[in-house]
Amino acid sequence: MTATLLFLPPRVGDPWRWLRIEGDVVTARGQGVPEADDAPVVAVAPADAVTLHWAALPARTQAQAATAARIVVNDACAAPQDQLHVAVGETDDDERAIGVVAIDRMRGWLDGLRGLGIDPAVVVPAPLLLPVPEEGFVRADLGGQSVVRGASSGFADEPQLTELVTAGAATETLEREALDRALVAAVAAPALNLRQGPFARIRRREINWPLVRRLGLLVALLLLALLATDLVRITRYSLAASRLDAQADSLARQGLARGVTADGDLAAKLDLRLAHLRGPGQGFTRTVAAALAAIRATPGSEASALDFQSNGDLRITLIAQSDAEANAVQARLRDAGFAVTPGAFESAGGRLKGDVTVRIR
Repeated sequence: MTATLLFLPPRVGDPWRWLRIEGDVVTARGQGVPEADDAPVVAVAPADAVTLHWAALPARTQAQAATAARIVVNDACAAPQDQLHVAVGETDDDERAIGVVAIDRMRGWLDGLRGLGIDPAVVVPAPLLLPVPEEGFVRADLGGQSVVRGASSGFADEPQLTELVTAGAATETLEREALDRALVAAVAAPALNLRQGPFARIRRREINWPLVRRLGLLVALLLLALLATDLVRITRYSLAASRLDAQADSLARQGLARGVTADGDLAAKLDLRLAHLRGPGQGFTRTVAAALAAIRATPGSEASALDFQSNGDLRITLIAQSDAEANAVQARLRDAGFAVTPGAFESAGGRLKGDVTVRIR
């Protein structure tokens, strides 16, 4: 484990102190602000700025435990509750540590550290860096401030206060080696982190690049599979279209007239032959069928002669009982999609007779 302990100055103007832990030993000490590196920073709050309590709190969520802790320390705090930040330590078999610090003081520490480019992972009260004594109290100098800790107490070492709290109990002063071991253990498993609730550290999610690469590969394979599917579908459509074209060419060759070569634009050659077979315009069959249908649908009318000309026109010699029947035949032809040009009608044997020319519009 590698970490840097940065002791917050107890008073304005006091020097900053720090020490670095690597593995299980303290490898460096100094004054001022340590150089930035990848090691997490553990900020140590001055003992006289944090009031510590101990209470038996059941294992709950952090928010529920903090609410219960506020109730426990309410009577012991003179300041209004809305001006205090209450943090709860880790679960213990007997009691849990409760830290109470002014919100303005906590905010000032964090803002000052951010101004130095430091975002501590943990803010721990100084007394909780000392080991829990089996009996009596232990004392040590931490960051230029003398600190005392008992089994369920921790505070700044002040002559009158210390004598009042210890009530003459034995107080052991830790030597350098014992203190270093205690610091290593405390940093490895902090008993209380003041960075809770509104002061909790915002964790930045690191990008899992191996996962990103795997997801990118999966997306690429998916796109490749979709592309391959489209290529297979396009190939199948192309082959089917080629087969249909071959069948159409085969049928077209069968429909061509004798002596016509089966090359070039077969569709145009088939259209030309069809035009020759059916005749010009709408063709003989369709034109004559429409004319005869119009005459049959008109009682009292008949055709005495039909003449299909080379330009597609059909000349009909029409005999009708009266002008009404002749006009009805012409109207039906127009409704069938033809242009009708009537000639002069003459009376013959009590009936009208005349020529009507039917052509494509």
